[in-house]
Amino acid sequence: MEPLAEKDIRASFINCSKGEAKRIDLPRDLADRPWEHLDFLGWRDPGAPDRGYLVVQRGDRLTGITLRAAQGVRRSFTKTTVCSLCLTGHPGSGVALLAAPRAGVAGRQGNTVGAYVCADLACSLYLRGRRETGLALRYEETLTLDERIHRTLTNLDHFLTKILV
Repeated sequence: MEPLAEKDIRASFINCSKGEAKRIDLPRDLADRPWEHLDFLGWRDPGAPDRGYLVVQRGDRLTGITLRAAQGVRRSFTKTTVCSLCLTGHPGSGVALLAAPRAGVAGRQGNTVGAYVCADLACSLYLRGRRETGLALRYEETLTLDERIHRTLTNLDHFLTKILV
């Protein structure tokens, strides 16, 4: 992924108002992100840890979504969970249920779409082995890295399509 400009990131959001997009806390380390290893930009807001954001290139345009951690969801800390985007296994609370308001009227009426995803939204780094999950053993796959990246982007595209419909 190519480095993204702040104005492009803010203009990409599809499930919030322009005013809300202007108020989003962008990552302070935006310029230092490992862009060459990212398939999408994802981050959690340190000032509001229940909020997350994701921006991806879809076709010829950027698409950004706002996310919120589901409240009241209890999960056993002894089970391993798997991200529905990258299929990376995490111990404990490494996967979170994040809900995105749907775009348009449906979102304004409170409709959301949820998915269990890497809690830190760093799927790209886990896929490439640049960030560790804490599992003693990593799942072995026969897919190449390019195939796993394609699978992740396809899963993300399906999630985004649900938000847009």
